[in-house]
Amino acid sequence: MIKSNDFTKGPLYGPMIRFLLPVLLALFLQAMYGAVDLFVVGQFATKADISAVSTGSQLVMALTMLVSSLAMGTTIRMGQQIGMGRLKDSGKTIGASICLFAVVGLIISVIMLLFAQPLSRAMNAPKEALAFTTDYVRICGSGMLVVTAYNLIGSIFRGIGDSRTPFITVLIACICNIAGDLFFVAVLGMGSAGAATATVLSQGISVVLSLIIIRRRTLPFDFDRSYIRFDRRIIGDVLHLGFPIALQDLLVSISFLIMLIIVNSLGVTASAGMGVAEKIVAFIMLVPSSFMQSISAVVAQNFGAGQFERAERALRQAIITSSVISLFMFWISFFHGDFLAEIFAGDKPEVIAAGADYLKAYAIDCLLTPIFFCFTGFYNGLGLTKFIMIQGIVSAFCVRIPVAWLMSKHVPVSMFRIGLATPASSLLQIVMSLLCLIYVRKVFFPRHTGKQSA
Repeated sequence: MIKSNDFTKGPLYGPMIRFLLPVLLALFLQAMYGAVDLFVVGQFATKADISAVSTGSQLVMALTMLVSSLAMGTTIRMGQQIGMGRLKDSGKTIGASICLFAVVGLIISVIMLLFAQPLSRAMNAPKEALAFTTDYVRICGSGMLVVTAYNLIGSIFRGIGDSRTPFITVLIACICNIAGDLFFVAVLGMGSAGAATATVLSQGISVVLSLIIIRRRTLPFDFDRSYIRFDRRIIGDVLHLGFPIALQDLLVSISFLIMLIIVNSLGVTASAGMGVAEKIVAFIMLVPSSFMQSISAVVAQNFGAGQFERAERALRQAIITSSVISLFMFWISFFHGDFLAEIFAGDKPEVIAAGADYLKAYAIDCLLTPIFFCFTGFYNGLGLTKFIMIQGIVSAFCVRIPVAWLMSKHVPVSMFRIGLATPASSLLQIVMSLLCLIYVRKVFFPRHTGKQSA
């Protein structure tokens, strides 16, 4: 039987950390996807290939994040239903979500296949890397239905408090991706196209094997094939919860893509340097990201059970633990960014210098993300996804993009100054999160505990 966790009773911190560890490992392995792609391409291909993987993977990551964020609606709805003891409804949520995300994955796949070159041009891919970037996007687009299934599986099991099964699926995919990269890039010399092929095939294998594993185990509630249907009410609930998160993440991803477009205009070396730095950032942000995903499930269950004090206690514990660990991330990325960049850039000193300079700005962000990432998970668990959407949009388009653009016009151009756009937007998100907490304490919680609103 698949093990689930009840976070509404007993000790809170220990079970939350035990739930978080597989999430952290799963995110680590997901980060290894892009890292292995870039590492192998950096060792066996050209700067144009590195730029193609950098630019193409940013687009693919943005669309993958869109799917993953939309699937948070499934996670939140299931978590709240489990907290209320409505287990049968959880099975129906899964069935309706399968139908919904099959359509979503198909639409994204068609768009990427038909518009691969226009999308690559829109991202201002350097001239010498345009063809490689187009191939990368098109190949990854052919597998978006698989990517959608892959992310939905993870969201379902996090919703029932099981973080181990998603870890197994990611582990399978990562092993296959490493083998595929070595074969297609190092052996066959396919460059960035080989990296994209390895990614799609590995996730396809992972989904098939994951379904086999799941069929041999038992869910903690009933699930019947008849549940797999377009239930308008359930799909409406999932979209109501997940769409604001998805829209926010999509627009935030677009803001980072605009930053990439700005950097791409500086040439292939700057483009490759930012690509290297972003892969390292994926590892730097692992701990706050894992707390964000984990606290969503913990808070959703406690919200469903009316345990609001436990939900806020989980937030405080998550912020403290995540912040302590992120101090180390600040130190290594600010003072040793060149060492980290060299791992992926190989013997390309210009790329290493550009990547290290950009990483110094992200080091500052290491001190801020543990706070607003945990707040994001907290508000997602409460179902306040519209606030998260507004917060992300305001910080991205009122701070991140304008600051990046202004810094790109400051001569001499510095990757560090451009990168400062990210911690500037994070600071605004923290302020907005604290203001929202005041509202939640005075209005939202009393209303649900039967007290009079202030």
